[in-house]
Parts: sequence; structure tokens; C-alpha cells
Amino acid sequence: EDPLVQSGGGTVQFGGSLRLPCAASGFTLSNYAMAWVRQAPGEAPGERPEWTSSIDMSGGTTNYADSVKGRFTISRDNAKNTLYLQMDSLKPDDTAVYYCARHPRGFIVRPGTTPKTGEYDYWGQGTQVTVSA
Repeated sequence: EDPLVQSGGGTVQFGGSLRLPCAASGFTLSNYAMAWVRQAPGEAPGERPEWTSSIDMSGGTTNYADSVKGRFTISRDNAKNTLYLQMDSLKPDDTAVYYCARHPRGFIVRPGTTPKTGEYDYWGQGTQVTVSA
């Protein structure tokens, strides 16, 4: 059973909005900080995906990449064991495969810092988001 199952995604026009859910199973979501990362089209396999946002275990601390700050909102509902990414004011540059990812146990979300490549231990299957001009 996949620990992180994604849904949502699709095609939206410039300036539109999408919400991506990520359901956790087999573990207690509230014990882990979580993140959303994305892989743009045309990038080579294995090339490091772009981190967009992280949220701590309680949802009280969030951290965003400059490229999405003010437009994307990461949130979580621990009672439903589900992570979300609300994406507003979408641009064509946001076109990518989006992955939810789990930070290792004990990871601390520090606003203004970017997680390192190895600071994820599980990934969702990815969902395509396409923004048309």
C-alpha cells in the first residue's frame, strides 16, 4: 500500500486555481512535517525536483519557496490524515508534476530555508498540473 496517495491536478487557465489533496495511509500524518515538490516538464530523470513548500506537524509553521510565496498555501487536516496544496494565481511556469513528500521524523520546518535533497523519505505518485496561457 502506497503511504501517500495523491489526487486532483489537471489543466487550468492562467490566473486560475487548483487544490491538490494527498492522503496518508499506514502512518500517522500528525507525527511528520510534510512538503510539496514539483518536477517541471523536460527535466532529466533524477534531476532534483523543485521544493515549493513545507508544513510542520501541527500546521502552525509553514515555509514557501519565493517562486510560490503569496500564491500557494500548504495546509493539513491531521484528523483526516490529509495534506493539501491550494494553488492560486497560477502561471504557465507552474506547469509541472507535483509530489507530496514526507520529511523524516524529527525534521524541523525553518521559514526562509530550503530543505536539502535527502530530507524526504516518502513520496506520493505525482499529479500533473498544466497551466495554459
